[in-house]
Amino acid sequence: MTKEFLSTLIHYLIEVAPALAIGLVLSGIVHEYLPQKWVNKYLGKKGIMPILLATVAGIILPLCCFGSLPVAIGFKKKGVALGPVLAFLVATPATSITAVAVTYKLLGIGFTVYLCLSVIIMGLVIGIIGNLLPYEPGVEVEGDKCPHCEEGDHEEHRHHEKGFVNKVISVVYYAYDMLREMWLELIIGLVIAAVVAGIVPVGDFIGVYLSGGFGYVFALVFGLIMYICSTASVPMVHAFITQGMSAGAGLILLIAGPVTSYGALLIVRKEFGNRVLVIYLAVVCISALLMGYLFSLA
Repeated sequence: MTKEFLSTLIHYLIEVAPALAIGLVLSGIVHEYLPQKWVNKYLGKKGIMPILLATVAGIILPLCCFGSLPVAIGFKKKGVALGPVLAFLVATPATSITAVAVTYKLLGIGFTVYLCLSVIIMGLVIGIIGNLLPYEPGVEVEGDKCPHCEEGDHEEHRHHEKGFVNKVISVVYYAYDMLREMWLELIIGLVIAAVVAGIVPVGDFIGVYLSGGFGYVFALVFGLIMYICSTASVPMVHAFITQGMSAGAGLILLIAGPVTSYGALLIVRKEFGNRVLVIYLAVVCISALLMGYLFSLA
């Protein structure tokens, strides 16, 4: 059991590390180069267009849930409204260019298109709900000290200084600050996921028990309790469907698994509070079940 846990934990670390690194660097780039006027004009308002832009950006960026977290928090600290931030958090881990390519290869064009449309709809729904909630994002002011920096820490910060070299240093420092803020939640999430992955049996009973309605429940619960990145989950879902699970249940797993990692949920709770976390989970679960069921009727 210990060997399986360590092996799974190492697997998750290897899988998550590159995307997390990309996400941290992107968060630094967003912090350093994204003009506040652009944020106020396109993402800081409570409308459909900012939500749609955030959702499309989430689909395009090659990030998993862990990689998307620092970017989303960076948006928050730039003053982006809650709706677009939540839409980005949903859309980014659920789809990626690599995941779409693998889904098309293994599950076909119809499944792939429906998955992408489902993610866009879910992003719009949670974004609209998020904009209805009372929320005041913190807006950084040009020249202010980095919000993560405590008094006396990192005396050589160069945030918002001129010059390419200073900009690069600023991006690196900001990425480090973001990692320092969230590292505990990420480690806890990975450890829990490794424990669950080592003790949850998924075997021959799939064809017998998961071909009907119970498959939908199993897919949702299995997706909720395990971290499965969008790309890595596609072959597993393909295997489930091949062994008898309905395609609708497979769609649920592809949506719910990547979006509800422990790390993402812990960060959402920390940054936005328990109420937003509950709403986030409710929208994801209801949307996934509804989209999966409608797909099975097609």
